[in-house]
This record gives sequence, C-alpha cells and structure tokens, in this order.
Amino acid sequence: MTDRLIRTAILPTSAGIERVDQAAAKLFPEFSRAQIQSWIRSGELLIDGQVAKPKDKTTPGARLEIDAHLTVEGDRAEDIPLEVCFEDDAVLIVNKPPGMVVHPGAGNPSGTLMNALMHYAPKTQRLPRAGIIHRLDKDTSGLLMVAKTLSAMTHMSRQLAKRTIKREYEAIVFGAPPVKGSVDEPIGRHPTQRTRMAVRNEGRPATTNFWRLEAKGGLSFMKFSLVTGRTHQIRVHMEHLGHPLVGDPVYRKRRGPPVPELPKLSRQALHARRIELIHPVTNEAVSTEVAAPEDFQALLAWFRARDD
Repeated sequence: MTDRLIRTAILPTSAGIERVDQAAAKLFPEFSRAQIQSWIRSGELLIDGQVAKPKDKTTPGARLEIDAHLTVEGDRAEDIPLEVCFEDDAVLIVNKPPGMVVHPGAGNPSGTLMNALMHYAPKTQRLPRAGIIHRLDKDTSGLLMVAKTLSAMTHMSRQLAKRTIKREYEAIVFGAPPVKGSVDEPIGRHPTQRTRMAVRNEGRPATTNFWRLEAKGGLSFMKFSLVTGRTHQIRVHMEHLGHPLVGDPVYRKRRGPPVPELPKLSRQALHARRIELIHPVTNEAVSTEVAAPEDFQALLAWFRARDD
C-alpha cells in the first residue's frame, strides 16, 4: 500500500552550486538522503522539470519537484508499550527506554520504537520513518520527538537543521572534566572499525557543550547540550577528551586510575533528559523533561553516597 507525495521547493538565491541530492536533502530535511537519491534515480524528483542524477549540480533558483510514492508500513505496526510525555494532534514526545532500537534494520526487524509508534498512532504509518525526527542510540534512554503529520515533520526537521531545538542530556563519566566547556571537533566514520565513529578532520562538524555538575572519586556527573546531532556524538567527544562514559561498551578508552567497587552498568550512562522546540502549529515553545531510568538513578545514588 502506498500514498502519493507531491512537493515543490525553490533553491534560494543564497544557495551555492552543489550536488542535486545534497540540495534536495536541505530543502526536504524530513526525508533521508537515501530516499531522496532513490527518487532522483527513478525520476520522481525532477530539477527544473528534468530528470537528473544525484551527483549532477544545481544552481540557485532551481525548482525541485517531488512526485513520488511513500510506502505505508502498516503491516509492521506492533503493540509495544510507549511512555508518552507530550502529545497533541501534531507532535508526540516519548521516553525511549534503554535497549530499544529506534528504527528496524539488520538484526532488528521488529520490536523497535518505529514499530510501536505505528501501532500507537496509526497515521504515522503514512510518514517517512513513522514521523521520527531524530535518533537515540539503542542503549541511550530518554526523550525523542515524533511528528504526526507531514507538515509538522517538515517544520520540526527544519528546526533541527537550523539547530534551534534544545536537547539536554545527562551522563556519568570517568575523571573530572573542566567545570564547563565545549567540544568542537568533526565526527566521521572510524577509518578501520566501521561500526564506530571517531573525531576526524574530514568528518562532519560537531559541537557539544558540557557542564560538570558533581565530581568525586574519579567520576563526574555531567550535563550536555547538543548543538549538532551526529551519531554517537556525546560518547565520541567525551572519549576524545579522555573522559568516556561509564558503561560504554564501545567508546571506553579510560585515562587515570580505575574506580574501585564501581557498580556494573549494562549500557552507557547517558540519558536524554530535556527537549524544547517550537510547536509546528501554535508556534509556542514546548518543553518536556523526564527523569533517568532506575539503572542510571541507582548508579548516581551510589556515586553521591561515596565518602571520597
């Protein structure tokens, strides 16, 4: 089953000369780059009425037209409980538990947040990625934004691209970073370990602001604010600083002495605590906050109860 999608946009005069797929991804940020490339190759995304290739160049003022089909994923809806923190006719904000994958993929064909959303809010079945605006790693808990209409998805995706959505995280890390600071280091795919990301000169720009809230005994409780949203951004940036997250199974390089009697955590101690965005219909600020789950809270309580 499919739905037809018709969209038109004009490249602004301030735009430079760039690849068709890159320009289209900026004009239609609610769609993945892979989806846009597929539409270009199939002739469902035209440039000034002409079929193009993804690598062809565009110029300011070019007219991009989408006349395509969206696949409806209704048969993948699953009755999986969701903790809803905010909801109206346009926006849904959920608290993702640790261990839940956001999108179906290799090794995770079901049981994902996307499957749960399509059951909870059936109209998201007619949206790209079921309306999910951004991602959280499987073992990161916390708030995640979802659009319930295509216009809301476009509005929220553009806010994300313009970096006006505020996203705050909390974590427990090894060592004692500065009281406050910012990491402005590009992130790209690791050159030899393809499942990892790394700080790389040729990577995409990435900026993480941080504050050290508490520190004792070789650990620190931290708050983070994301300027960009690269894959594994906080985890990569903190390892780069020499202060990896407690429990992180991938980015775990540690500098300094080990912490004795550290409770075992089955995941990275990272929680998406707060989100603030402009509502796509009312234009009013929407702010939502949620406490970390029990495993994170137990580790934080142990940390605070220590004598050293």
